[in-house]
Amino acid sequence: MANPKHLNVTLIKSRFGRLKSHKACIAGLGLKKIRQTVKVLDTPENRGMINKISYLLQVEEV
Repeated sequence: MANPKHLNVTLIKSRFGRLKSHKACIAGLGLKKIRQTVKVLDTPENRGMINKISYLLQVEEV
């Protein structure tokens, strides 16, 4: 079985003043601070959260 793909996700804009569901996506991805980067698995669930808050994030494939 091949290694699963990962994504580096960086929060580039503030979570304050955002919709409750968007804040939940930020927390679900494990982001807390601006310019914080986390490595997440490339799954449909994570992709959905990333797509929902794409205007707050920078995403790189690893």
